[in-house]
Amino acid sequence: MDYNILIGGKAGQGVETAAILLTDIIHQAGLNIFSSKDYMSRIRGGHNFVTIRFSEKEVYSHSNDYDLIISLDTNTLDIHLKDLKKDGYIIQGSDIDFSYPNLLSLNAKKISSDAGNPKAYNSVLLGAAAKFFNLPIDSLENIFSKHFSSLIIKQNLAAFMEGYGASVKIHDTFIFKKIPNKILSNSNEGFAAGAYAGGLTFYSAYPMTPATSIMKFLSSIQKEAGILVEQAEDEISAINMAIGASFAGARAMTGSSGGGFSLMVEGLGLSGITETPLVIAEVQRPGPATGLSTRTEQSDLLFTVFASQGEFPRVVTTIINHEDAFTKGFRALNLAEKYQIPVIVLSDQYLADAVKTTTPFDFENIVLEDSILKDKVDDYKRYEFTESGISPRLIPGSIEGMTVLYDSHEHNEKGEIVEDFLTRNKMMAKRMKKEALILENEVVEPEYFGHNEPKYVLVGFGSTWGALREVAEIFEEENVKIGSLIFSDIWPLPRKKIEELNSHNPIFINVEQNFTGQLANLISMKTDIKFKNSILKYDGRPLSAKEIYTKAKEIISHD
Repeated sequence: MDYNILIGGKAGQGVETAAILLTDIIHQAGLNIFSSKDYMSRIRGGHNFVTIRFSEKEVYSHSNDYDLIISLDTNTLDIHLKDLKKDGYIIQGSDIDFSYPNLLSLNAKKISSDAGNPKAYNSVLLGAAAKFFNLPIDSLENIFSKHFSSLIIKQNLAAFMEGYGASVKIHDTFIFKKIPNKILSNSNEGFAAGAYAGGLTFYSAYPMTPATSIMKFLSSIQKEAGILVEQAEDEISAINMAIGASFAGARAMTGSSGGGFSLMVEGLGLSGITETPLVIAEVQRPGPATGLSTRTEQSDLLFTVFASQGEFPRVVTTIINHEDAFTKGFRALNLAEKYQIPVIVLSDQYLADAVKTTTPFDFENIVLEDSILKDKVDDYKRYEFTESGISPRLIPGSIEGMTVLYDSHEHNEKGEIVEDFLTRNKMMAKRMKKEALILENEVVEPEYFGHNEPKYVLVGFGSTWGALREVAEIFEEENVKIGSLIFSDIWPLPRKKIEELNSHNPIFINVEQNFTGQLANLISMKTDIKFKNSILKYDGRPLSAKEIYTKAKEIISHD
């Protein structure tokens, strides 16, 4: 059994702080959590909310069905009451005028004022919620000390305990674990931690939601980790700084969202033709232009695969869950260094901001790969024609008497500018050899969950992993011949698994958070597989397992 809480209110009412506190309380009880947030691009007013789904079993995605709504304003109830379960409850302050059968209304204003701090209003409601699920509160003081100054901890604890005492236990007791064996992380932080584990030494970016927390995390550890974090004046500068740092020997990365990546495109080409290792984190939000700056979407897929003028090898990979975020951090750097290419790591706002319990990250067993020349050679050729297409890379100044030539023009093996067609053809072929090598040796096939001989296959990528996995489990319980195939690596496109499934002649249904079905189009371009039906969403909100399940059932019933 899992439960789901929504905390909603205006920006400035402490919605996120309340959610963090409650999440920590649930985490300290040893339960599994998936928490996502929906927020407007404003400092005050509007409507923000956070959902916290938790269970003794692992939780893979969010849900839009709520057991409890903690309402900080009437707007929250106007919007979300329709999603409250039939036996669900509402907790609110008595200053909110609302009537409902399952309502716990507390005089939070008076309780918090009596505790010595009127701003402890939310702590009253959190105390009531903790009692509602009979959550243990023995670690409460430690949790509050992480988020409040010593001056107001006592008042908030007192307000919390008053709310706890005024509430009732509604749900059965969980089997609590005194010491949680997992950590809490959002995927941006996990990715940044993975990059640090992968030897990252330089990160440059201009702040852009929802990628900014990567830079924020790296900035917080840069002194201890030996990473230089540079806030550039714009994304053009950011990518060129990262390319320059990589040329000089740093393991370098930059990051942004779609709008910032648009400005990086010419720099991407520079990395491609000069064969300079580079990692770009592209955390998607809805476009075009500013679009919905704090919402989620998967509409930059084809843009990243085909961005920049000309042709050159690249890797485009997507983060599918929080554990994968850490792995992608060091793997992207290794791929970039080994093959001397740009590697683009796609995520989105939903996954970037979602907090989940994960196994602790393993920093010990990571091997760093590169293709850097360590010894002096005669007649060094930076772009030497090789069987693999990978040429010996020399860090300028690292070996006395050896020179590196570097230019954005087409060049010969030494790096000298050329325009003859023979050299151009050979150099293009050399670079593109790496794509075939990556496809053969590095690309990871998509994950599959469900029936071994499916009649229907749901196909998605990236952050829909959790919802699609849950949908496959639901259909398996119903003995429906259906499965979910979720791509992590996108380009070069892995084709073995989907072609294997295609041998059973199933009906493929693409599940994506964009308007045009971009992954389906890419698959159809590289294979003879066609998609008969689609489940698409592009309103800036994430697809839930329930939404996918309901629409899949409709498609099956009409087939």
